[in-house]
Amino acid sequence: MDLSVKPHNAQKVSTALLDWYDEHGRKSLPWQQNRTAYKVWLSEVMLQQTQVATVIPYFEAFIARFPTVEALAKAEVDEVLHLWTGLGYYARARNLHKCAQVLTEQYQGAFPDEPALLEALPGIGRSTAAAIVAQSFDKPAAILDGNVKRLLARLHCVPGWPGQSKTLKTLWQLAEHYTPESRSQAYTQAVMDMGALVCTRRNPKCDLCPVQDWCAARSTGSQHDFPNSKPKKTNPVRQQELYLLQNAQQHYLLFQRPATGIWGGLWSLPDQVELEKLLPTLPNSEHDQRLEHKFSHFTLQAEIQRIRLTPAQEQLIENNIGEQSSRWYNPQQPDSIGLPGPIHKLLHR
Repeated sequence: MDLSVKPHNAQKVSTALLDWYDEHGRKSLPWQQNRTAYKVWLSEVMLQQTQVATVIPYFEAFIARFPTVEALAKAEVDEVLHLWTGLGYYARARNLHKCAQVLTEQYQGAFPDEPALLEALPGIGRSTAAAIVAQSFDKPAAILDGNVKRLLARLHCVPGWPGQSKTLKTLWQLAEHYTPESRSQAYTQAVMDMGALVCTRRNPKCDLCPVQDWCAARSTGSQHDFPNSKPKKTNPVRQQELYLLQNAQQHYLLFQRPATGIWGGLWSLPDQVELEKLLPTLPNSEHDQRLEHKFSHFTLQAEIQRIRLTPAQEQLIENNIGEQSSRWYNPQQPDSIGLPGPIHKLLHR
């Protein structure tokens, strides 16, 4: 193996991790009960950049509403996004829906057991594909989620930020080196649990670690230096005005965002450009509140303006909406639609 770091004996390390898992690992998570490839896939996608405690109620709601791949494929994307509201990174939900449709059309609702075939599906990357193969079919496949990256980076003091290609290549090679040929289901859960429960981002519990004797970071007291942090950059701030257009029934006008881009496919408040198309003469508005939301590459600062519409203004809006997807939203009897988390909080405060 051409590695920039010297690996340890794979069998000794994997055996130590499996022994720890047998005694301390998590075995009662909802997606581990009556395990199926569908449950594994859904949980893996939800767990991307999201904590287990946050995911559990979303997972249970999804399984209750969409118990099979076919049920998810037949659903309206609005309902899928509605159940995702508050979980963030909404492209994951749109890809879930697309992937379910492809699985239904091309694989009769069954998941292929080869990583390459899984990676060809919408929203499934290399690590997620491997997790499905290992967790569902108990076939050896190396995973590399955030927890595993942290564990391996500390084990060998791998330099660099994991988002850099050279560092990522090294981590993948280590992941493949330590993945055993047997007990794949248990091993993949073991390395995820190690990162989540022991080799944590802050204050790792090194005294409880089954591979502490091999850990380069522990021996040098540099646990908090690995993995290296993402290079800092200052995200730009976007200023915007959004409008709460309130009719006599205290319903609010929402527009559906384009399928791609920020809050793609979700329902949100009209901005000033959209408002001017609806009401060429802008009525008086009152400042409602200031909303700030951090995206991965910019921060949105929105001033929320409330406009209490007259019947004539409401009729003018109806005449000018055109082909824009819109609806009047009643917070007291909410529709099953996808709302961005900040907008949901605003409407349901």
